[in-house]
Amino acid sequence: MIERSKHIPSKTIGEMKITLKELIRLYNLKNHKPCSTFMWGGPGIGKSAIVRQAVEELGMDPEESFIDQRLQQIDPVDLRGLPRINDAGSFEYCPPEFLPTEGRGVLFLDELNLAPQQVQAAAYELVFDRKLGSGYRLPDGWMVIAAGNRSGDRAFVNPMSSPLANRFIHWQVVPDLDDWKEWAYEEGINSDIIGFLNYRHDMLYRFDPERSGHAFPTPRTWERVSDLMEIGMDKQEDIASAVGMGAAAEFVAFLNVREELPDVEKILEGEFEVPREPDVLNATISSIIDKAKNRPELAENVVGFANEISDPLAEFSVVMVKDAIKAGIPVQQTSEYKDFVADRGDLIL
Repeated sequence: MIERSKHIPSKTIGEMKITLKELIRLYNLKNHKPCSTFMWGGPGIGKSAIVRQAVEELGMDPEESFIDQRLQQIDPVDLRGLPRINDAGSFEYCPPEFLPTEGRGVLFLDELNLAPQQVQAAAYELVFDRKLGSGYRLPDGWMVIAAGNRSGDRAFVNPMSSPLANRFIHWQVVPDLDDWKEWAYEEGINSDIIGFLNYRHDMLYRFDPERSGHAFPTPRTWERVSDLMEIGMDKQEDIASAVGMGAAAEFVAFLNVREELPDVEKILEGEFEVPREPDVLNATISSIIDKAKNRPELAENVVGFANEISDPLAEFSVVMVKDAIKAGIPVQQTSEYKDFVADRGDLIL
């Protein structure tokens, strides 16, 4: 999913925003010219999630090809490894077991700028030369990606030295709703949350280091809301514990429009009743997709309903079809989808 920021004081750097597709492209380029990448972003923005998602998109098993190592948890000597006497009578270093020795994947150094300066210095060689002394070399199929919060995010980061910063290319991670929704459907995030964020894009991530309290909306905390709702903690004060009172109040107000929804089961049977209020329509769409995502036989009526959404709300039909595809509903195999593409294909492609 997509968003990052940086603790580099250059305004130019802050404008370099990375997306999931760009991250995948950087990985694919690495075999030609290895390129270590630093992703800057505020708390909860999903830095580790986007890297893990990129690994999956590249067809790799995250359990084998995604190594998340926090360097602030180790000492400088732990990175190079312990010395031992070899058969020739000289000493060599035994690299730590977390470093990969074969295959391909991403070595993710999260919260690198929380590590002490001595540990950051120990990472120079690994980041730029892809090796540690003469005893370890990062396999060609592996890419180094690091991440960290910005100095203005109240994260108590350590300044990054110029030599280490110069070994990375720097990108800002910014929230991308489409990427987040693709992940959310796969992870089974509550459909009401997806519907609400479709309606209020700005609520996916809202962090102000000067004003935000302990709880504020981020991709990570909306996942927590989904977990809370799953165990029945769906009152406003419960939701506020994860995303703050302002976001919780707006989300609960959105939930209340469910009483105005048409009968979704009848819609899925082909009786199309299209609400004319944007918030009600948005909640209806999220409910339709939630009920149809494991029932492929309903794909025709999902697109059929989208085709019935007309101006001035036609943009909602595009959101609906895109989300149906993300949710794995085989809408593209229907004749109704051909009609949809003929009429509004320029908006969805």
